[in-house]
Amino acid sequence: MRTRYENLDGVSNKKTYKDMRRWMKERRSKTKDLTRQIPHVAEKEMDKLFHNKTLASITWVGHSTFLIQMNGLHILTDPVWAKRMGMQTRLTEPGIPIHELPEIDVVFISHGHYDHLDFSSIKKLKGAPIFYVPIGLKSAFTRRGYKNVVEANWWDSFESSGLRFTFVPAQHWTRRSLRDMNTSHWGGWIIEDSSTQKSIYFVGDTGYFRGFKEIAKKFDIDIVLMPIGAYEPEWFMADSHINPEDAIKAFKELDGNLFIPMHYGAYRLADDTGPEALERLYNEWKRLELEEQKLKVLSLGETLWITQHDQEQNS
Repeated sequence: MRTRYENLDGVSNKKTYKDMRRWMKERRSKTKDLTRQIPHVAEKEMDKLFHNKTLASITWVGHSTFLIQMNGLHILTDPVWAKRMGMQTRLTEPGIPIHELPEIDVVFISHGHYDHLDFSSIKKLKGAPIFYVPIGLKSAFTRRGYKNVVEANWWDSFESSGLRFTFVPAQHWTRRSLRDMNTSHWGGWIIEDSSTQKSIYFVGDTGYFRGFKEIAKKFDIDIVLMPIGAYEPEWFMADSHINPEDAIKAFKELDGNLFIPMHYGAYRLADDTGPEALERLYNEWKRLELEEQKLKVLSLGETLWITQHDQEQNS
């Protein structure tokens, strides 16, 4: 019998056919401006990124895909360059064309949903990366010929090139076929560099949950890559997708130093749009009178050079 994974406190994400019909009825009644989309950065730093082996950086490709460079490693999170997601066409082009990436050393997968795990994209990656995946997902890789795959349960840690990787909880679910509902887990990844005391928390896909407080007890969080989109309608999505206001609440509980939003503007997975998600994020940040320097909204293809950013904030 296959293992079925669960959320903390047994929170269920199951929805009924009646729920789906209600959502579709609501969607038909809404008017959304899909012509206004989030921007690409004016100038991309591809040559510097391609040859970088010493500087720490974070580049947003789009949705939940980041190119992270630390300790000479080229790391990807949830690499998805797909032009379509189900019946929907991708709304914004990826910030970096996949063929312009350097050789990848490490890939982190948060869970098995198609907008986070796209094997057609993975097949195009250069290099021979090691794949860190949630428990239950390894077989999906090995049957496709990938051998360098490490499964992780919540709180499992691994070390490589002076970095420590830990798989931490999220509140979500997963499914890739009719019969594999929740047969693999879901979560986020924390990357720690002990030499610089820097850490990056890639949250993955999640609703708001008490796990943020548990994570804060175990880790000193520096940079948080936090989802803010696919939350509408909230009566349907809240268990699985965090809204911008709760994303800020979670960031405060994590006591992080820098909030970088993600999971918005690439695919129409729910009824909200990328600009709407950003507007709510900015409004809540202003309402709470939070420090402006703790929020960094990256344009598609934009790179944050971590050391340079720290120096600018401390000057």
